[in-house]
Amino acid sequence: MSLLRIILAVFLPPVGVFLTVGIGSAFWINILLTILGYIPGIIHAVWVIAKADQ
Repeated sequence: MSLLRIILAVFLPPVGVFLTVGIGSAFWINILLTILGYIPGIIHAVWVIAKADQ
């Protein structure tokens, strides 16, 4: 499942974060980062998914 979330994080970062932590502060931060710049949204999404899998 984490591989699917990482793939989603590359194409749609907020969806990957949503599947990992739900609607919370990390989700809204990721939406903001994705709007401001696509690459920061991807980095944040992968970081959130990797942190949750530990």
